[in-house]
Amino acid sequence: GVLRKNNRFEILFLRVRSLEADISPGRGKIRHSEKTDRQVLKIITINTNGIRSAVNKGFHLWLAKQDADIVCIQELKAQPDEVPDEINLDGTFYRYVHCAEKKGYSGCAILTRKKPDEVIIGFGNEEFDREGRYVEARFNNLIVVSIYFPSGSSSEERQQAKFRFLDVIKGRLDELLRDGRDVVLCGDFNIAHKEIDIKNWKGNLKNSGFLPEERQWITDRLREGWQDVFRRLDPRPDRFTWWSNRGRARINNVGWRIDYQFSTPAIASTAKETDIYRDERFSDHAPLTVVYDFNLQ
Repeated sequence: GVLRKNNRFEILFLRVRSLEADISPGRGKIRHSEKTDRQVLKIITINTNGIRSAVNKGFHLWLAKQDADIVCIQELKAQPDEVPDEINLDGTFYRYVHCAEKKGYSGCAILTRKKPDEVIIGFGNEEFDREGRYVEARFNNLIVVSIYFPSGSSSEERQQAKFRFLDVIKGRLDELLRDGRDVVLCGDFNIAHKEIDIKNWKGNLKNSGFLPEERQWITDRLREGWQDVFRRLDPRPDRFTWWSNRGRARINNVGWRIDYQFSTPAIASTAKETDIYRDERFSDHAPLTVVYDFNLQ
């Protein structure tokens, strides 16, 4: 496999650590079980709100039971050498990470049973590549992306950064649509699209994550050809992926659906099962799983 940085500046430790993750998952316990002639593709995405915290809460134990092919993780809040080896499942997964320069902040990762032909760390924007928001794994017939959109809830300055991100990431998404391969874009978008995707929509019309401009951005991507895979399979209300830690939001299911698997139309049409797992709490987000009738090559 080939690994390259897709940005205009070099962060040497990211390149080195990512290569280490490529060749040494499990630190000496290399036991990659690449599935052959497998006709289904199971992809999980989760914002862990700190991968070390999630592992302490048993995330890796749950993951070991899922038989997932690809796992996309956002908000690692860790440097490459701080990401727990437990998530590699004793060498089951190759691991690729994009960590923020700022410690304990942002970061995302892809775990995959099958070794990609190429991995791209970052999407070519200096401001946001420094924040560790993009990992892309390229296979013969599929591209999978783990992406973490900025939150704008902490300040107007961060909201403006979020708008800048929406502007610049669009170019990368356009390139993915033109690639010709199937694409699955997994991540925390920090945007609830429609009223059905948020419990208290009337009270959040002027809040980050449900602003008209943000919701329109999602609408525009769908019009360009992206598919909201979960909504193709599950049209029910009250299906959320994030709950505030304040009060009893999770217990009362006062949540937002802000975690997505967006895909190109062909692979979207093969999606046959989806689930939001809420029985255990690894994070303020819940894992979102989609099973595709797809043979990864």
